[in-house]
Amino acid sequence: MACRVVQNGARTLTAEDTAMRAEPMLRYDQPLYRPPSEGRNLIIQATIGCSFNHCTFCSMYKSKEYRARPLADVFTDIDAAARLWPQARRIFLADGDALVLPTTTLSAILDRLAAAFPALERVSCYATPINLNQKPVTELRALHDQKLSLIYVGVESGAAAILSRIRKGATPATIATALDRAHQSGIAVSATVILGIGGKNLWREHIDGTAAVINQAPPDFLSTLQLRLAEEEIDEFVGRFERYGTPFQEQDDIGILAEQERLLAGLDPPRPVVFRSNHASNCLALAGSLPQDREAMLALVSHARHDAPMLRPEFLRGL
Repeated sequence: MACRVVQNGARTLTAEDTAMRAEPMLRYDQPLYRPPSEGRNLIIQATIGCSFNHCTFCSMYKSKEYRARPLADVFTDIDAAARLWPQARRIFLADGDALVLPTTTLSAILDRLAAAFPALERVSCYATPINLNQKPVTELRALHDQKLSLIYVGVESGAAAILSRIRKGATPATIATALDRAHQSGIAVSATVILGIGGKNLWREHIDGTAAVINQAPPDFLSTLQLRLAEEEIDEFVGRFERYGTPFQEQDDIGILAEQERLLAGLDPPRPVVFRSNHASNCLALAGSLPQDREAMLALVSHARHDAPMLRPEFLRGL
């Protein structure tokens, strides 16, 4: 899941924005998405769409056919961006999973970015478990050494029953392996899981499986989203649950809080994990580190289950 970037801007304009708008903008293929934490960073579009693009809960790239942009076009954008924003320190490579590109291509892009932006500190991108498992750890480590230091991975669930229903293209084992490979390479992982994605009938399996995967291969950052389906996704999403013999019944906020509580109680990672549920889709915002802040966050969830005004109003929720 992500925030959509609209051409007229969904955030406060900065001095850098003003300078960039004084000259022609980069050639983005819309719609353009990025993680919320990348909202103030430069975006370079290395690919168009998502190379997998079959997940039933996601509508982000359904209007696009995946393709890698010609390297010359990417270089042209990098050079143009360097003239407009030479002091950029953090750069996000769009679209859906730029890590799918061959390592030689990514290496060439990273070299160009390093040459164009003297103050560059970090390059980041979306990645899928498939992307990570297709690259040797030695190649991932080499990319890390070229400042690809953060990737965003949608785990969604650690339960096989859920992953097959949502057509994720991954299993609990392949997700854990992918997260571990990133850790071995030194690339930090910001992972997301989706509360409510199992509905009322499979929520325990969803949460217990998710906690097991995270405990086995903890990411550096873990965030929860709350399931929100676009109108055009509902039929296929619900239909696959029915075809697998388990009708989907949407969770209400009380059910979501029960999931949050069970997840926090079940998470016991062998190394610290920064935990957040402050994305706008969530009914309750939480922030802390696991395992040290588990009890404090559990207390907040328990309090929220008995104090509805603590919850984010529905009109303020969204993707």
